[in-house]
Amino acid sequence: MDISTRDAQPADADTLVRIIRETADEDHDRSPVSEAYVKEYLASPGSGILLAEAEGAVAGLLSYSIRPNLFHAAPSCLIELLVIRKDLRNHGAGSALVKTLLDRARALGCAEVSVSTMPDNAGAIRFYRRHGLAEEAVLLEKHLTG
Repeated sequence: MDISTRDAQPADADTLVRIIRETADEDHDRSPVSEAYVKEYLASPGSGILLAEAEGAVAGLLSYSIRPNLFHAAPSCLIELLVIRKDLRNHGAGSALVKTLLDRARALGCAEVSVSTMPDNAGAIRFYRRHGLAEEAVLLEKHLTG
């Protein structure tokens, strides 16, 4: 399957909402994402969304943010969300998105790229390790909404 990547545009908002909600449904979860929020996210400095396309259709997305990092005295990149449509998984879309992001982060002078996943998500951990990411920290979080 031929996979290409590109930057998401505001016109892609409805497709992005659908893919995120479908993925949340699979996990018996719910996402409040809306087209308006996708457009706001895309307009935020340092935030971006990459799309993977296969056979003319969006196969998945990777959202990320790039921010200054005081310790490294260089930008850091965070992969926020990587979702691939269920029917197009294991065809290279996720790898294409991560490779595109790693290349972009390097070109922007980022000191690091990081991602978090649930500790029991063995498939995601294996996937990110294959792309050179390694366990280096523990992420602690507190949800302030919902």
